[in-house]
Amino acid sequence: MADEESQSQGVADKEETKEDPEQQTENVQDEPVPHEETESEQAPTDEVDAQPFTDYHKPLTPTQSPTEPAGTADGITGTRSTKEGSPLPETGAEVKVASPIQDKTNEDVSVPEHAEPPAENTETPKPDSIQTETQLPMAATPPAAQETLPPTDVNVATPPAATEAPVPPGTPPGPGIHPTPPPSAPQQTPPAPRMPAGPPPPAPQHTPPEPRRHAGPPPPAPQHTPPAPQMPAGPPPVPQPTPPAARMHAAPPPVDSGVAPPPPSRVEDSLSGPPPSSSQEIHNIPEPPPVGALPNVLSMESDSQSQKEEDDTSMNALNMSWSFGMNRHIPVLNMTDEGRKMIAYACAHVGVLYDFLNNTQQILQGHCNPISCQCVSEDKRWLATGDKGVDNMVIVWDSHSGTPVQTLFNPHPDGGMAAIAMTKDAKYIATLSAGDVQTLALWDWTVDGETPFGTVELNPDFGHQSYILFNPEDTTQLVTNSDNQVIFYSWHDGKLDYFAPPLSDHDFNKQVGKFSQTIYQTNSTRALTATSVGNLVVWDSNKPVAKVGSTSQVPDKKAMKLVKLQERGINVLVTTDKYIVTGDVLGHVRFLDQTLKLIMWYQDFNLGPVNAVSFAHVPDFQEEVSLVWNEDDADNPKWLRLKEHNEYPPDATIGAKKFVIRDFVVGSTTAVYGHIATDGTIVDVIHRDHDAAVHALATHPSMPHVAVGSYSGLLKIWNYEKKICVASRYFDRSNMIRCCTYDPKAEFIVVGFINGAVRVLDAITLDDAVSEPFRYARDAITHCVFSHDSQYLATADAEYTMSVFRRNHVRNEEPWLYLGRHRAHYKLIKDIMFGVQLDSDQPRLLSLGEDRFLVEYDLQNSSKDDLHVIASERIEQSAVPMCMAWYPPITKEHFIVTANDQYKFKLYNSTTTMCRKTLLGPTYGSPLQKIAIVPTADPDNDKRYLAYITDDKVGLHILPLDGNPHNAMALIGHPSGVSNMVCSYDGKHLFTAGGPDYVVHMWDINLQVLEAQSKLGGEDLIPFYGLMDGGRDGELFAELENYVYYAQLRSQGVNTMDARDVSVKIPLSEVPFVIRAMGCYPSEQEIEDMLNEVKFSQYVETGKYVEDIDLGDFIRLYINHRPAFGLSPERMQWAFETLGFPTEEGSAIDRGELLDLLQSKGEHMTEYELAEYLTTLLGFNAEGGSSELHDYDPTTAGDIIEESLPQDITVGKFADELLGFAMYAEPGLYQDEEEDDQLPPIQAPSA
Repeated sequence: MADEESQSQGVADKEETKEDPEQQTENVQDEPVPHEETESEQAPTDEVDAQPFTDYHKPLTPTQSPTEPAGTADGITGTRSTKEGSPLPETGAEVKVASPIQDKTNEDVSVPEHAEPPAENTETPKPDSIQTETQLPMAATPPAAQETLPPTDVNVATPPAATEAPVPPGTPPGPGIHPTPPPSAPQQTPPAPRMPAGPPPPAPQHTPPEPRRHAGPPPPAPQHTPPAPQMPAGPPPVPQPTPPAARMHAAPPPVDSGVAPPPPSRVEDSLSGPPPSSSQEIHNIPEPPPVGALPNVLSMESDSQSQKEEDDTSMNALNMSWSFGMNRHIPVLNMTDEGRKMIAYACAHVGVLYDFLNNTQQILQGHCNPISCQCVSEDKRWLATGDKGVDNMVIVWDSHSGTPVQTLFNPHPDGGMAAIAMTKDAKYIATLSAGDVQTLALWDWTVDGETPFGTVELNPDFGHQSYILFNPEDTTQLVTNSDNQVIFYSWHDGKLDYFAPPLSDHDFNKQVGKFSQTIYQTNSTRALTATSVGNLVVWDSNKPVAKVGSTSQVPDKKAMKLVKLQERGINVLVTTDKYIVTGDVLGHVRFLDQTLKLIMWYQDFNLGPVNAVSFAHVPDFQEEVSLVWNEDDADNPKWLRLKEHNEYPPDATIGAKKFVIRDFVVGSTTAVYGHIATDGTIVDVIHRDHDAAVHALATHPSMPHVAVGSYSGLLKIWNYEKKICVASRYFDRSNMIRCCTYDPKAEFIVVGFINGAVRVLDAITLDDAVSEPFRYARDAITHCVFSHDSQYLATADAEYTMSVFRRNHVRNEEPWLYLGRHRAHYKLIKDIMFGVQLDSDQPRLLSLGEDRFLVEYDLQNSSKDDLHVIASERIEQSAVPMCMAWYPPITKEHFIVTANDQYKFKLYNSTTTMCRKTLLGPTYGSPLQKIAIVPTADPDNDKRYLAYITDDKVGLHILPLDGNPHNAMALIGHPSGVSNMVCSYDGKHLFTAGGPDYVVHMWDINLQVLEAQSKLGGEDLIPFYGLMDGGRDGELFAELENYVYYAQLRSQGVNTMDARDVSVKIPLSEVPFVIRAMGCYPSEQEIEDMLNEVKFSQYVETGKYVEDIDLGDFIRLYINHRPAFGLSPERMQWAFETLGFPTEEGSAIDRGELLDLLQSKGEHMTEYELAEYLTTLLGFNAEGGSSELHDYDPTTAGDIIEESLPQDITVGKFADELLGFAMYAEPGLYQDEEEDDQLPPIQAPSA
């Protein structure tokens, strides 16, 4: 350990003695510098400092463990030697070579003939809309720190003669192109003003092919451009293909506005030769626009993409625009390549492509279930995501454009995907099912997305396979593993074979541990598996290979060795270049060579237990240096190699050579993602989010801030417009946050915890505003809310108790004081809210419980430890209220709106609590869990809307409520459940929390789309006709017309001889009979609510009662009051199971007990009523009984009931023989066929 500390101290001392490159530049200000350091190269930059997820930037000192085996002296240097004659990158690109020489400086480098020195201060201006670190050349360094270069050749593409055009001297070069010497000329172009980094406008047609650049993949070569001549040194590097439609943050095609040097005339040991004279003509280079007139191409591209995205999403009233958090169980993928810095991760049912350099997200929407796995091709172009659940799917995305290119529908009907992998060439995909009996399937997704070309069913004894990987050197080989079994596969001609070699603790007489991940070793027949106790299992061919020294992989393997790497468990095992990489539970990342010798060890990331290590895609990666044109000696100008501006750490070998590796991303099980810049070992924390369930949400009353709290004890305040975190606070792990809210004056934010504590915090700093938390509750705080004047704070807990706190304005005392508690409910409190008295500005406090009671508290007359209750009213008979809100003042009458578990809205008079309206609510799979009125700038004049959530969906509804189904919409918000919802203060956004998926989604509201949807659904009664079986021309409507006419006959007297008054109205007294004749059987309380709804519908406006109802209003009344999905046989079955006893025919109730229950429970029946109803149902009375003016004799009712009803009545006999219901599971008249989870109705007989 002492040696380790001394080595680390030595490295630190060596770094401290290095001269600052910026200071070196300041010391040589008189020297001509052809390229200034851009914003993206300055460290740190203002843009980077503004990144919300960058917690710190600190260099780390890699440490070699004294217990680990050290590498040999001839270990990995991290560089590639440049041989003589190796090709230089194409003209126009920043010249990058690998240098084996590091101790020579200021050596002359020959310049090729016709090469020109760069023009001073002619850097192409860059727009400031993007900052791309890898797109620009390195800053020039003073001549004293420069070195010469080994000889190389340059290939130049010769443009067609048809587009020849002279270029004025001093024209600025294109982006990412090293400045080149200008021809001598009488006039010189003045220095171009320096502008922030950004891409220039696209090149015009017939431009010669752009050479390979340092940043971003090059664009495809134009079709009419002839190939470039090949030079003796060999072909130029092959550019990587770029998609036709580049992504917004990918490097766009550069402007060919610079003067590229022609190819050298000969190959020498040095690049020599003077710059071309002014008389030499350079052809086919278009003249660049004036510097000040350069258009902001990226801004144009961003605007066009934003407009395109707006057009694409304008078809939805809610559009997901951002996701806060991530699914920590799915490993993050590094999507970084030469043109972008990006990661991919899962948020609930969507994928996210996050550009952490520019802080932008691209949401990948398409899954209906939570995403369970993802993988990416080697070139980072193709991203595949899979989900787990019913109707699961695999979607392959083009990561450059974010569009889906292939979808595999329901590939594993037994539950979805547990793991997915893609071959190195992205041609094949392997999926592993998540069912009890797992299936491995191989897909040629580019050809056939319907059926796999190979499948195999796995033995359940192998355990649940959770990891899968293709052999990068042989796509016909792949491997999966569970905690206790590794399986090797091989496929040929659609036949898939597998081998499951056994391994136990007895095989090597030591503990093996649980398997985590498996890899194939490079250029070897071996495979390696990491375990939970720090071991590596070495697998090798079970049979000798046919050819001695062959490295061909075969699936038939066995465990050859158990290597103890470390004491702690290894979670991640991957490969990159020639290294084997491990990540462990301590957060350490180790790099090993192919002989398992330790080369590098990072231990100070402090990101948490590692569950992902993913590397950037940099083709032909090597240590890079740059060329610069030196004009110190006017008689002998030359190319010089820049001194290496890198800080790669030394490796763990004896030689301590530079450890050069691609940048990589580390993900942890604690929801922390970090980007590791290996040049300098800088750790940028990309995300640090919630690793436990998220339930707490609150929006600022006047600023674009949203507070998010979780069971991890983390509270974060986000600026949702700038997408940055403005404040955060970690509470102790025992303080799991359950709810939070801002006060209307934005002075405080209150946080409620699972342990019953309530903290009042400063809304800006998140410091405690009250010295000690309130601890009056003994169970979780489920709700907290402020009064409109910020004078009262109320909380509800899981013990069904309300607590109230009062604002204290006395100086030097606590700002909030405890007032009192009251337990007014006997079941869980579903919602609480403050209101305002109608005749004063005093606040009102109400609570709604699962016990169906609405309770109002007396705040003005309450004192310490004595909270009074004004009223407690039962507002529901059978339904359970789920939530409530104050109905906006769009009517003269003031209402409280509630939503219940029977898919109904109910409006209650805010003073009398009388039920004034019952309306059909959204029927999207589950009842509404929470409702909120969307804020607006002008509440009195603007049209109002209601936002809501169900179990897994989020939606909007147009107000006023009328039961029209076309006035509502919903989208899947969180498939695993929506736990909370809030609206922004300006009504432009919704925020939903996903509970156990750790994610908060932000939705943009587009009310115009919702209005258009409502108009397309029809006006007046058209939407309600559509809810009736057969519509306006169906049998049900015709039957209703007959009932209306018959009701008029009844009201006027069936036997009367007077003239009939036929109309479209019926008296209210006939409404119950018509409703029941239509197959709807409301209780007496529900009948009373119907009659009151009609009777008082115009009382506020006219002061008069309504005594009759027309056909149109009756249809609305019928649609809104009938059961949303018909009568449920399961509900009747549940009642008999609860009240009865089991028999061979099912649950049964004793006849006497049933008669007693009907007379004593619920809405009581008299003995006379019960006898009449039963004898009529049994067929011994005329149809309709006394309600149809028939006579009834009760004297024989007792004998008839005793003879006709069996002693033990089962649910089947009760429904079929007594009520006459046919209990079959057939879609009912009003069953939503798309909702499979709804209960089938009982088909009622027609009257």
